[in-house]
Parts: sequence; structure tokens; C-alpha cells
Amino acid sequence: MDKKLINERAQGAPDVDTITGHRRMRRNRKADWTRRLVRENRLTVDDLIWTMFLCPGTGIEEPIDAMPGVYRLSVDKAVEAARRAADLGIPALATFGNIEQELRDETGSNILLADNLINQATRAIKQAVPEIGVITDVALDPFTSHGHDGILRNGEIVNDETVAQITRAAVIQADAGADIIAPSDMMDGRIGAIRQALDAAGHQSVGIMSYATKFASGFYGPYREAIGTAGLLKGDKRSYYIDPANATEAVRDAALDVEEGADMLMVKPGLPYLDICRALKDAFGLPTFAYQVSGEYSMIKAAAANGWIDGERVMMESLLAFKRAGCDGILTYFAPEAAEILNRGERG
Repeated sequence: MDKKLINERAQGAPDVDTITGHRRMRRNRKADWTRRLVRENRLTVDDLIWTMFLCPGTGIEEPIDAMPGVYRLSVDKAVEAARRAADLGIPALATFGNIEQELRDETGSNILLADNLINQATRAIKQAVPEIGVITDVALDPFTSHGHDGILRNGEIVNDETVAQITRAAVIQADAGADIIAPSDMMDGRIGAIRQALDAAGHQSVGIMSYATKFASGFYGPYREAIGTAGLLKGDKRSYYIDPANATEAVRDAALDVEEGADMLMVKPGLPYLDICRALKDAFGLPTFAYQVSGEYSMIKAAAANGWIDGERVMMESLLAFKRAGCDGILTYFAPEAAEILNRGERG
């Protein structure tokens, strides 16, 4: 192209330098090295908590239809997974049980047994892989015959009786070796009651990761299949989970948990509530985590299986979004897959 034509075109072009004041944002995006140099947030293996499902038996790896790539694991297989997590550098596991139906009752009494599935797994994991953190939940839904997180009396989830039950369960889980108790039941006063009980039992070093803002969400469906409560639930959980429309209420809920002694806060679900993640981090400054729940996981997997998205890229982008929103870590079913990618030095 001759100089005359270039000059003619240039004369008709907008003067971008004048428009932008010589500030061109693309300068810092021009090459891989500059993009890495100015990257504001990074995802590392240290940010991952592997959420896994337990089942009774031995040698069992049972696939969950609604969650491709996720399995219910017997205790021995959970120990193998814990070893894999440690090898990958994943700091902690969060365990959830699929309790035998015959052991479930109206009050979830099996949660009070020292040798129940959750506690068996905790002991086995901590004995085999003592360096990995174990996070356990005291919500009653895996243990009740009605699928609710609390004790059901005359059609109502009774708050104070439930708090008494899960407080006892928290001490039993700590006795089994749980490093962090993460109560997801959303009963009023539970954090303070659990803190008092743990301290009285000599478990001052056991932390509490509060499910401070657990929303009444439609994203939990695959999880309920995984723990065997999908067909059990009577009614819904809106009388104790937070309305998805309410951000201010969520912050108030978290504030109470902070006052009662929570060491860490969690937002659940994750991606639909990034605004809440940022609000909690800014308001309280506590370590803040998001739970990338089963529905979020399954949507990405399903879209990738259909060829609609690049599953690996979207997985890593979704995890990075939590960091950008202020989260210190993410509970995710993607943890081992993401850790392998990060350990290869990719997409961090």
C-alpha cells in the first residue's frame, strides 16, 4: 500500500490519542508477559477445598448421575482421595455423607453417634493423611427421614432443639478429629452455641466456618441426589434459608455469626452471589469462602459435554471469579481437576 493511500486513510480516521488522552488500555494487554505482569488476581491450589461425598461399605466409588466425574466414596476410598489431595497440594477436604435410609429418623439421631459415617471417615483420613484439613458439617439433612436441616415438629423446624442437637454433634465431630466445623443448617444462635460447647470440651483450636449466608436456592438439586434426600424432603427450606432477593439480610445474618465467634464465613451458592462475597469481605475482613455448589458444577459439566463451552476454560474462569470477588478460597467439586491444571502452571 503506497504512502499516499495510507495518509488519505489516516486523515479520515478518528484521532484516538486525542480521544483517549494518549491512554491506551491495550498497551498492558499486548503480550502474554505483560498480561501476567499486571494480573490483579490469581487462583492457586491453596485456594481449593475439595468437597466429597461418603457412603457406607468398602471399595466403593459410586458415580453420581447428576454430577459427572463425582463419586460417593466408601471410607477407604475417601482416604485414597485424601492422599491424592495432599499430593496435589489441596489444603482441605469437606465431607458429606449419604447415610443409609434405615438409619435416618425424625430427629437425625445418627449424627450423635461417635462411629457414624462422617466420624469414621474423619478418623481414617486424619490417621492416614494428618497434614490435610478436614471440614465437617453438622446440618441434620443427611440424617433425617424428612430431608430437613433441623428437627421437624408439627410441620415446623424447631430452632432451639435443633441447635442443642447440632451443638452436641459438633463436639463429637471435633472428638473424631475434625479441624473445622461448618454448620450449614442456618438455625439462629448456632455459632455461639457451638463455640461455647467446643471450648468447654477442650476444642479451642477447632475453627468454625459459618455458612453465614446460605440462600434458598434452586442450585442444590444434584447435591440432594448425592446425599439421598431428593425424594425425602417435605416442603421446602425457605423458613430458615435466606431469600435470594435479600442482600442486606444476608449481611445482617453474617454479622450475628461474627459476633458469636465465627472464624470464617461462607457464601452458598457461589457464582449467583458474588455480590454477597464482596459485601462480607468488605464488611468484616474475615476469611471468606464460597461454595461452588452442585448445580453450578453440573451446569458447566453438562454444557461442556454438549460442546457448547470449553469446560476447562469455564471451570477455571468461574473459580477465578471468586477470587476477584474477595474470596480467600472455594469449596468446589472441581478441586482435583483444577489443582492438576494449576500444578502444570496453566490458567492460574
